[in-house]
Parts: sequence; C-alpha cells; structure tokens
Amino acid sequence: MADIYKNVRIPNANDTVYKDECVYSFDNPESESGLFICMSTFRGFGKDHVARHCKLNPGKNVFLHISRRRKPVPVDPNIEPTKVTKMAIGIEGGFDANGSKRFTFEEKYAIYVHPNVVIAYPDEADKLPENVKQSADAIITAESAFLKEERALLNATWNGEIRQITKHAQTLEQLNNGRKISPTGWQCEKCDLKDNLWLNLTDGTILCGRKFYDGTGGNNHAVEYYYKTKYPLAVKLGTITSKGADVYSYDEDDMVEDPNLAIHLSHWGINMMNMEKTDRSMADLEIEINQKYGEASMIEETNSKLQPVHGAGYTGMKNLGNSCYMNSVMQVLFTIKDFQEKYYKHCDFYFDYAKDPINDFNTQTAKLAFGLLSGLYSREIPIDSNFSFKPPSIVRPQMFRSLIGHNHPEFSTKQQQDAAEFLEYFLEQVHKHCLNDPTPNASLDPSICFQFQLEERLYCPDTSEVRYLTRNDTMFRMNVPLDAAKNMHEVLHYNKTKEDMEKQGHKINDLPIVRPIVPLTQAIARWAEPEVIEGFQINRNKSKVTIRKTQRFLTFPDYLLIQLKKYTFNDDWTPRKIDVSMEIPDDIDLSSLRATGLQHGETPMIDDDVEKVTSPSNTQINEVHLEQLVSMGFSLENCKKALINTGNNNIETAMNWLFEHNADPDFDTPYQTSNKLATSTADEENIAILFSMGFSRAHSIRALAMTNNNVEAAIDWATSNPEDNSTLHTFVESLPQSSPSQHLLSTTPHYRDGPGKYRLVAFISHIGTHPSCGHYVAHIYKDGRWVIFNDEIVALSEHPPKDLAYLYIYKRMAS
Repeated sequence: MADIYKNVRIPNANDTVYKDECVYSFDNPESESGLFICMSTFRGFGKDHVARHCKLNPGKNVFLHISRRRKPVPVDPNIEPTKVTKMAIGIEGGFDANGSKRFTFEEKYAIYVHPNVVIAYPDEADKLPENVKQSADAIITAESAFLKEERALLNATWNGEIRQITKHAQTLEQLNNGRKISPTGWQCEKCDLKDNLWLNLTDGTILCGRKFYDGTGGNNHAVEYYYKTKYPLAVKLGTITSKGADVYSYDEDDMVEDPNLAIHLSHWGINMMNMEKTDRSMADLEIEINQKYGEASMIEETNSKLQPVHGAGYTGMKNLGNSCYMNSVMQVLFTIKDFQEKYYKHCDFYFDYAKDPINDFNTQTAKLAFGLLSGLYSREIPIDSNFSFKPPSIVRPQMFRSLIGHNHPEFSTKQQQDAAEFLEYFLEQVHKHCLNDPTPNASLDPSICFQFQLEERLYCPDTSEVRYLTRNDTMFRMNVPLDAAKNMHEVLHYNKTKEDMEKQGHKINDLPIVRPIVPLTQAIARWAEPEVIEGFQINRNKSKVTIRKTQRFLTFPDYLLIQLKKYTFNDDWTPRKIDVSMEIPDDIDLSSLRATGLQHGETPMIDDDVEKVTSPSNTQINEVHLEQLVSMGFSLENCKKALINTGNNNIETAMNWLFEHNADPDFDTPYQTSNKLATSTADEENIAILFSMGFSRAHSIRALAMTNNNVEAAIDWATSNPEDNSTLHTFVESLPQSSPSQHLLSTTPHYRDGPGKYRLVAFISHIGTHPSCGHYVAHIYKDGRWVIFNDEIVALSEHPPKDLAYLYIYKRMAS
C-alpha cells in the first residue's frame, strides 16, 4: 500500500501550489465535485480531468481533495459606502473590488488515490504515511498560486496617485545662472505658446510640451531641449501646490515623484507652499470621468432593467482588477467561428498534448474557450433555490491572463490597457503559436479571418510619377472628422453655453450634453481621401519631395475590425477622449474602395535604391549626414554606426547617439553590415507608444528596429516611411528565427478575399478619458438579438450604444 504514495512530495518554498482552479477547466474547490490537487505536481484538477492527468503522468495519482462551501455574512445597511477619493482599487479611498458582499468559508479535505481510494482527512489520518500527512498539511497552508500572483502584483497595483520616485531626486544638478521665475506671465522661450509649459529644473528654461500625432499640444520644444542638454526633470507650470506638482522625467519616460521638489523649486524663486493649482491633475480628471454618469450609464445601460441570459456562449468573466479590456476582447473573439473551431471544438487536442498545460498558450486559450462556450459555467440560479454548493455563473480567467501577459511590460500588470492594442497582440500570439503547433489542429489559424492587404498609391505632383506599395493589416483605423458633424450648429451653441456658465461660476451638471453626430461613412470617406506627406525621399540620390498617398483594399477580410481614433491629449498632457456620437450603419459596402493597381499611362517612380535604403542587412549610409558628422571631429566608423542606429535620417539624433555611446566598450569597433539593428527586437513599451499614435503594431515594430528602439527617431521614421510590404519582407528575412516579430510579419500570409459588403456583429465601448484607464464593455449580436457583456454581467441589451463605441466588428455578408 505504501508504494502508491512513493511519488508524494512535500511542497517547498519554490513550488507553486495550484489549489484555486483546475488547469484545464474552471472547476474549483467551490464546484459541486470540489478540486483535486496532485500531491506530486501540486496542480489542481476538476473531477473530469483527474483521469487525464493520471494517464499523462503515470504514478502521480494521489490527490488532496478540497471541497469548499461559502456562508454569507450580512452587511450593515446603515453604514454608507466610503466615498471614492483615489483612482485605485483595493486601498483606502479607492474602489472596492468586492462590492458589498462578504463571506466566510468552510473547507473539507480528503486524500484520493485514483481511481477508487478515498480517505477522510484529517479524520482518518492514522491510515496515511507520515509524508502524505506532511504533504497534505503543507498544501492546505501553502499560499495558492493565485494569491502568490496577487502579492507579486502589489507593487504594481492600479493607483493613479502613486508615482515612482525619480532617480534624480538626490543628484539633480541645478545651475546658478541667476534666473528667477515669476509667478505669472509664462511663455515658451522658443515660440509664442502660453499654455502646456514646462519648467526645466536644471537651468530654469520654460518650454512648451510635445506635439501629438493629431496636431494638438505644444511644439516639442521641451523634449527637444532635453535631447540637446540631457537635463532630465521638468515640472508643469500651473500644477504646483503645497502638496506637489506634475513632474516629468525625460530619461525615465514617465511622470515621477520628486521628494525634493520644494528645494528644487526654491532654487528658481518658487515657494511651493504658497502656490495654488490652476490646472487639474490626471488623477482628478480620471476620478471625475469614472464617476460621470452620462456616457457610462449609456454604455453599461444602467438605466435599463437588463434581463440576464445564461447558457453556452453567455458566460460572464470575472474582473481580475482592470482586466475588462481583456474580457471584452475575448468575449467577442469567441463568438467567431474560426476561434470556436480552433480552441473549443478541438480543445481535447491541446488538453491531451500539453506537457505543461499551465504555461501552454493553446491549452489555456482552449480552456477559456471551453469555459465561455460550454455553458457549464453559466447557470441560472432561482432566487428561492437552496444549493449545498455555489453553482458556477462566471469564469475567472486568471491562468489565461497570467500566461498572455507573461513578460509583457503592460499586460502583466493590473493596470488598465488599450483593448485595441491587446487585440492585435493576442492575434499575433495566435498566429505565432499556429506556426509552431505540432497537433493535428495546426492548419487552423483563426487570426486569418481579420487579415487583409492594403494598397498604397504614392503620387509625386512634381514628377507625375507613382509608386504602388502593399502592406498587411488586421485593423481598419480611421480618424474622427468632427468637422463633418451633422449637428454642428447645435454643438457650437452647446459649447458656447457651457463656456459662459463656467465663466459665471454656474454648475453645468444639469446641462444636457450635445455630442457631435458624425456618420461612419464620412470617416471612411476621409480615410479614402489623398493624404499629403512632406519630406518623402523617393531614393537616396534625390531630394525629399511632397507626395500624396491614397489607400485602397487589395483584399477584404472575413471580419472587418474598425478602430476609431477617438483619443488625443489636452495641452497639459492629460489624455482626452473625443466626445462624439457616431452614426453607425448596420450594413456597410466598401466595394468602391477595391484597389485597381497600376493604371494605363501611369509612370512608376524609379526605386532601384529603395530596398537598399530600408533593408537593415544592406544599409546605405546617408553620405551628407556622414560628412557633417565627420567634420565635427568624430571618426568615420563611429559616425556610420550612429547613423545606422538612429534611422539614418536625422543628424541631431545621430549626434546624440554618439555622445551617449562614446563610453561603450565596442564604440571604436569598425561598423559591420551585419549590424545589431538587424537582430534587434522592439521593446513592448515603445511599441505601445507608437501604436497609440495610430501606427499598426507591425509598422511600429519595424520602425523601432530601424532606429535601435529610439522612440523619437522611430516616430519620425514611421511618419516618413509609409508601410511598404515589399521592403517589409526583406526586413523580416534579416531577423533571427527567435525574434517574436518573425511570426507576426510572416512573408507568406493568407488572405480570404471576398465581397466588400459587411454587417455589424459586435462592438467594444470604452468609458474614460484614455484607452489605458476607465472601463470596457462589449455588445455582441447573438441569436438575433444584442447582448451586453460587462465582465460578470451578461444580459439582453435594450439600447445598444452603437454610437459611443471604440472598436467595431463587421462580418462579411453572404453573397
């Protein structure tokens, strides 16, 4: 009998105990049959998966069975909920993640030896060997995998008022140049801007902030000054109070906390104890938006009596702390047949194949698909029912989130993220794992249903020459043309009334909101119009010219994913959503946007050097910039490296690179054509920055690789270089096989071309000022009706807010 326990282990500090949930399903200790934890691997299994584990792991068939039942604890109705004062979850003054429900738990244990031995524990502990009892006690008292992860994320808890202390707090250099800053009358020292001004704490210069991709903001003078001087800290004028201010660290690339701010400001004659804030901070604005009921109530349909729905395909998802961006995306994807075929109908392929199911992408994606689509975790509970256990009504996608966010700087945190960025990233992972899928299910790549090709026509008015480029994409991105609003007169009147009331000190809470009404068809029409691009270089032997770029569809995907660029920034760097009501048709016809290719009589641009200029493996040095750098006293080889590592198109950036890297061990090593640029991989944080500016993920990766992960240079490169599929292939082929970008930028994509007529089947809406804060909600058209998926809430939609969405999913109509 003792031999059956020979593989039982006692978990140590390095072991992770998965006692929260089954690795293949969402069964847990509160499920009707409880959870079985393997006493060798410390992984949890639902009753239906115990036999699978034993078959895949011979000899490891001893389990600790945990059955948990919850008992509610009444909440005193006389105690008012705490007012929210911080943009945070789970801390004093923040949002309560658990609501008003409180519970106590009762657990029962048993030792189960598959297939038929059950020993109550600890009641029958005398029947067990000592090592089994020690293992059981250690598992019971061990910190669970989920709790361990939560603790690991404590330092990254979503808290809009917590900023990292700058590394320059104790060492900041401040020049004694006699300058004192007056309390009023500020203006940028390089232009006439009088707002969005930043005081450099090293030398006291006052300069304007960044210019954002949509043209708003400042003129980039503050950040340009940093690149010249490397003075790292700046404080935003107008935000200084006795409690602090908005401080930005350029080299740390983030808003920071400066504990010595009072000393640093006094150097310039500013007594922060006497200062009053004249502008709202980012945290102020986020709290205000999250407590604003206009947009939120419409998107969440809080004023409607929503009728819950249950069953297969109607399963809610637990919000794990700002995970609604992930929840809304996955709910939409698993209504698409391609994803259902891949991960739900063939889930047993992955469950049986995976050697490490917890860390296997396909297994955890199949687990989520099974949880959402099987109906086992979406049961209606009658009010008068008295269950001895808690029937499952939602799934908790903890393992999936941990895996998909592993080693990702954004998705591994508990901070809110951009749903569009997550969607593109997830599709990239799907495509990558399909390429490496060894199961019989490998040929199914559901990401293909979103893939399409665009044709870009570049026309040079000076020479009347044209060039046609192609690029791959998965998302149809469009700006919102506010000047095309149907109710412009009403909007202007509303804005004027609002402005007058604010000047007179009146509250505007009761003023009905008037949003611009912009037809989606107008946004599509604007996308199709020619775009003027200045400073385009046809080839290295010609000067830069102004061209006109137009876009058309070479192929139409099965599902058209539309992203509206509704997010921009205020002058004070705070994110701002364009508050607009889109007129969204149920059906759209894009057939007129079909590409036609080179037309009779058109003269192609001479592009014999295009590939050489853009290919990292055969880079041509900009001779003009090279000569200028050499004339400054730098060596020829160092100048070559500087130009290559900064994109080869900006002498100032190259010069900064030389100053930054002159102490590198290999600084004087001769330049090689197999430069590290060819093997560089883009930093995910930098990808996110470019993505937020409207560039596709693929183009962002390429721009960063071409500029050695220099964000400023990458933005300039991406703006000056339209997405060119032909040169993109050359770039991909130069990457090592281990590069994560290799899979996304596959040189042999497959397109399911067809008619360009579509019908709306889903949309994802966002509440908040910026896609990386606030809340996401999905609406999906299922079984002839609209359904709202709001994390745990799944209900029939009474008034689907199509006009306020951020992402729209259209399905190709049958011919």
